[in-house]
This record gives sequence, C-alpha cells and structure tokens, in this order.
Amino acid sequence: MQGQRGVVEVLASLRQQLEKRGSKSIRELGRTFRALDSYDGNRKVDRQEFAVGLRENGVNLSAQEYGILFDYFDKDRDGTVCFDEFLVGIRGKPNQRRQALVDKAFLKFDKDGNGYVDAADLRGVYNCRFHPKVQSGQMTENQAFAEFLGSFNDRNRDGKITKDEWDEYYAAVSSSVDNDDHFVQLMKTAWKLE
Repeated sequence: MQGQRGVVEVLASLRQQLEKRGSKSIRELGRTFRALDSYDGNRKVDRQEFAVGLRENGVNLSAQEYGILFDYFDKDRDGTVCFDEFLVGIRGKPNQRRQALVDKAFLKFDKDGNGYVDAADLRGVYNCRFHPKVQSGQMTENQAFAEFLGSFNDRNRDGKITKDEWDEYYAAVSSSVDNDDHFVQLMKTAWKLE
C-alpha cells in the first residue's frame, strides 16, 4: 500500500516525539506502562493499553501506526508487549560506560568464566532487607529475592543467569535511568563495585 509508513519510520517518529518531551520521557513512559499493568503485574500491556500509554505521554500516531509498533514489539505474538523490551527498543542498548559496569558486575560473580552466574552467588551480595515490600511486611526477604531473580528471565529455569539474560535485564534497567552518573551509582551500590 503506497503511503504506508514502515516500522523504521514509525519508530523514528516515536523517538522524535519522546525526545521533544525531554530527557525523562522514557522513564515517564515506563511509569505509565507500569500503572496500566497494575491489574496483573506481568509487565506486559495489551494493544489498547499500549496505545493509551503512548498517547498519555504525548505520542500522537495514527491507529495504523500504533498497530505497526505494537506488532513489531509483540515478539512472541501473544497479543501483549513486554514493556521492558519496548523501552530497550526505544532507548537502545546501554552506552559504553554503562555496559562496562554491567560487564564488571557480571564478571564479579562469574569467577570461573563459565558464562553464567548462579543464584547462590548473588544471594551473598544482593541484600533484600531494604526492599520496600520487605520493610512493609508484605514480603519476606526470600520472596523479594525470588522476585529479583525472576526479573532476569531465566529462560532455562535452572537458577543460572547467563550473560545474555544479565545484559537484557540491565538494558531494561538502563532504559529507565536517564542519567549516566545515577546508573553508575546504582550499579556500584547494588553490587559493591569499585
């Protein structure tokens, strides 16, 4: 169909509209999607929520263009978009400075160089005591740790986090942190990095 914009053009328009709104626009988009997802907490939005979330953040596209974006980001064709993947797709991978810290943290735990980190290795460093839901009594430390591990998308369900899974997780984290210095501090604090 002549005149139909492809995904590259629609993505460029989306990025341009978000950039016009300022540096915090991607973080605000993440907050909007989390609010829309409050019903089941699966970190996914359906077609309608996707369009509403974009509109609420000042992105004006045609219905067809929202559909093009949704179909592009619905990787597993389940009728939903994982908003972490969406945010990474919008912002892109972490820059060199951020990725260096992500790599440093992974290598801190992958001491034998086998390409994965065991959950038990993380347990000794990742402190759940200060998680807001642990503090409020809604969760135990073990539940908070299990939720944390679940966020790595352990595809094999073997309790081992591969480098790809680690990088995917931190690309999503990075996409919601606008300031490089803040991301650096976050990584250094979370993983006790020098």
